[in-house]
Amino acid sequence: MSTTTHCPYCSLQCGMRLSGARTVEVSEWSEFPVNKGAMCRKGFTSAQLLKHPERITTPLIKDDATGEYRAVPWDEALDFVAGRLTELRDEHGPDSIGIFGGGGLTNEKAYQLGKFARVAVGTSQIDYNGRWCMSSAANAGIRAFGVDRGLPFPLADIEQTDVLVLVGSNLAETMPPAARHLARLRENGGKVVVIDPRRTSTADKADVVLQPTPGSDLALAQTLLHLIIGNGHVDLDYIENRTTGWEDVKASVMAWWPERGERVTGITAPELREVAELLGTADRVTILTARGAEQQAQGADTVVSWINIALALGMPGKQYAGYGCLTGQGNGQGGREHGQKADQLPGYRMIDDPAAREHVAGVWGVDPATIPGKGRSAYELLDALGQPDGPKALLVFGSNIIVSAPNANHVGERLDALDLLVVADMVMSETAARADVILPVTQWAEETGTMTNLEGRVILRNQAITPPAGVRSDLDIIAGLAERLKSPIAFSTEPEEIFAELGRASAGGKADYSGITYDLVREQQGVFWPAPAGAVNADGTVGTERLFADRFFTPDGRAKLIAVEHGGPAEVPDAEYPLFLTTGRVLAQYQSGAQTRRVKDLPDDGAFIEMHPMLARRAGYVEGMSVTLETRRGVMVAPVRVVTTIRPDTVFVPFHWVGANKLTNDALDPYSRMPEFKVCAARITAEGAATA
Repeated sequence: MSTTTHCPYCSLQCGMRLSGARTVEVSEWSEFPVNKGAMCRKGFTSAQLLKHPERITTPLIKDDATGEYRAVPWDEALDFVAGRLTELRDEHGPDSIGIFGGGGLTNEKAYQLGKFARVAVGTSQIDYNGRWCMSSAANAGIRAFGVDRGLPFPLADIEQTDVLVLVGSNLAETMPPAARHLARLRENGGKVVVIDPRRTSTADKADVVLQPTPGSDLALAQTLLHLIIGNGHVDLDYIENRTTGWEDVKASVMAWWPERGERVTGITAPELREVAELLGTADRVTILTARGAEQQAQGADTVVSWINIALALGMPGKQYAGYGCLTGQGNGQGGREHGQKADQLPGYRMIDDPAAREHVAGVWGVDPATIPGKGRSAYELLDALGQPDGPKALLVFGSNIIVSAPNANHVGERLDALDLLVVADMVMSETAARADVILPVTQWAEETGTMTNLEGRVILRNQAITPPAGVRSDLDIIAGLAERLKSPIAFSTEPEEIFAELGRASAGGKADYSGITYDLVREQQGVFWPAPAGAVNADGTVGTERLFADRFFTPDGRAKLIAVEHGGPAEVPDAEYPLFLTTGRVLAQYQSGAQTRRVKDLPDDGAFIEMHPMLARRAGYVEGMSVTLETRRGVMVAPVRVVTTIRPDTVFVPFHWVGANKLTNDALDPYSRMPEFKVCAARITAEGAATA
């Protein structure tokens, strides 16, 4: 007997089957359309963590005198947390309590967490780690198309495009089952263009590889659009009938002749001309951005610049063409749609919209005036912790902040300044180890709930096994704390009941789930939003598989071309810090590594510093040598990896271990509030070697 469910990791949400109780076995679920049985090593080994000896199975409270944890019953733990929260709220007001969520939480948890913050606690201070994943692409999508759905089409559509452009995506390592689409695209005669400062394994599957200077992706797009215009490849009928803003955008790229683009990006003018011609002469072009382009201080405008190219070519809304974003976290899409983001209410409604507040308040059964306004974004929330006007307490669900936040040394100081830190987790993560209270929670195979994958496809994780005695669902924790905080409304702990309420709260919003039920998700193997109640397609299915065929989600139905200008990274190399630093993922690990680093069948070689042989020779470094990597924010020590696949002026560090984000820059995008993870100035030193 097996149970169909989904992988706990990335946004593909690959279908899988689980069987067994004492030992849980993972096997293929070949009928699920997204992966058709294919999975990466992380997915096949994911069940190992469920029975891990380091798993926490009882609430823990830290003794202030000794710093040691003691196990306590659940009632004592929840009473303690609620008591401290009540004291802080009474003394300092509801905004003295902060809540930090995660892009791996189910839709039901994300929804309840936002509702809990605003109703049970009364705080505006809630955000989540997806702010560091998807916010720049989300902002750009909303500005250009009026909606943010990572992919406005099924992922498999890319097999049928003529030219696929991957901007800042290492698809082959971050979501390996998706890489098969690249092979099939090329078998069909299509071309793949990869843009990345590193020549990754994804580049090995490409026809054209561009390695621009870190932080120059916007300038690269401006130059390509300049050339597309000059070559006469703009779809003027599309521009006239389906867009606004063209003249301003056209004017904004006129000065980006290829020689200027070469100076800024490091990509030669002939290469730029070749790519522009490839894009301009293809019938169907698909552009996909990912974190490399988005995690910049101009990340939102960078995405806009690539959307401008797609619109100029007339691609969005055309079958097997357009623009999309490759979501990172498992529920990076759904996690931002239903209320755990500082500025949003369920259904992708904005919290400062009176009509949105009235609708959601009606579903919740509260006065709209009692719903707090917009709070701080993720990093700004962390930066405010323990400050005179900031939260005194923080509740963390589904995030390992100490490893994943930029400028992590500073964030650690802010966490230590709190009066109360509560972390819900399954293992002693780096963040949990700083907590005053640790609450052990159920995991993906032990509970039921929905996720929304990178395509906007709502899928269902089914409970396959009984959780260990002593752990509880995040939903139980939220309900228990809400009751103790004397919430004016009750909080359900039943996922299907919560999902039905989520549907009512989202009804009429851009991310409308009101026509989706658990049974329908099972029947269709996923339902694409928007799926308004009562709306049925001609083939009897529910949901909107492809967007933009007839109109965009803007008031006039037209996409907006938006003029942007390249400003460069917030911090560039100089005499003191002469190198670019960029960060990213490796195949065997996921996110902060708190889970994957504990799976024995996944290689864990630790952090490393990747550099080009020219840099290594100049400074006297050799493979495996331990060196010190330093930025203006922090220092880490790791061994050298010498590779020919990175730019000579750039070093790379994976972020799955403590260290990388001690170095990264907390400069924020003005639109999305995304930190600039992907580029900053750095230097390397080693004993006996000069600064490099």
